[in-house]
Amino acid sequence: MIQNRVNRDKREQLEYTPAFYRLGDAVQKQALIQLLEQQEDIQVFDELDIQLRELMKIQHPTRKLTTEEITELAAARLGNTPAEEYGVWVYFPWARRVVHIVDEQEFIELRTARNMQKITREERDQLATRKLGIIGLSVGQSIALTLVMERLCGELRLADFDALELSNMNRIRTGIYNLNVPKVVIAAREIAELDPFIKVKCYADGATDDNLSDFLTGDGKLDLLIEECDGIDIKIISRIKAKALQIPVVMEMNDRGMLDIERYDLQPDYPMMHGLIPDIDINTLKNLTNEEKVPILGPMVDMHNMSPRMKQSLAEIGKSITTWPQLASSVVLGGAMVADTVRRILLGQLTASGRYYVDFEQIIK
Repeated sequence: MIQNRVNRDKREQLEYTPAFYRLGDAVQKQALIQLLEQQEDIQVFDELDIQLRELMKIQHPTRKLTTEEITELAAARLGNTPAEEYGVWVYFPWARRVVHIVDEQEFIELRTARNMQKITREERDQLATRKLGIIGLSVGQSIALTLVMERLCGELRLADFDALELSNMNRIRTGIYNLNVPKVVIAAREIAELDPFIKVKCYADGATDDNLSDFLTGDGKLDLLIEECDGIDIKIISRIKAKALQIPVVMEMNDRGMLDIERYDLQPDYPMMHGLIPDIDINTLKNLTNEEKVPILGPMVDMHNMSPRMKQSLAEIGKSITTWPQLASSVVLGGAMVADTVRRILLGQLTASGRYYVDFEQIIK
């Protein structure tokens, strides 16, 4: 009995796309009824009334509406449409939940109401057309979720080859039930549960020579690349391709709040990673040992100016620790820094390339 359940769950580990049911369509209504009859463990959440009432309040900001007025306006919005046919029912198969929400335009209006006017309606609609890509879903998960919470894009592409291990949970916000689930799938599910209307495409093999072109240009070119991977070869190859396509690149290094911006869209001849990437053949790079990569990686990540604790940690790799450490506080800071930078780049408010630091140990003493 238990093993059968485990095997079923294993088959479902790659699911991350929600299903939509609009009950004004008889076929979709029957499909949802059939789903609920066949899978009795599915939970159903219907708080449409609360959403409509909130919608009425935000659409009348100059009035102090009474409870009765809100009720009347919500009823008028429904009109002759049965409540169950209003909006859309969203099924999250990995969570066995169906949720009744207002449909896309009203959902976006509600989801972004408390962004106004820090992000204007026109800016919000402009950002909704943008396509972003993230390579690396440790630091990248915090970035992805912050981008989605602010609704800074309409499409996200996520690349990471790794599955969640318990030690990853010092910085990846998720539950222990997700152990051994691909990191891209964990992030994609969180995104869908925050905002099911944002398109997400997962590359569970990570960014590779074979899929990078599709990652950067498939179904439309990325507007911006966020590079957070560990592999030095992909760091370089992704920049070579992004530069050729004039796609800007943003990277956060998770130590001393170091942030890189490379505006290949505005400066096509800008040197990769500010000239810190050496002139080296990619095929040669792939065959280097970790020790041989250190002299190349050092300048790229500003090893000389790393925090004292990070420098000490690097000397302990292979001795007392297996890899370099990352802290949740730094990862969450990175998510905020990158999201703020990405928003300003996409809205034309930031044009600079360069390397910047938000070092708490220097700022707060």
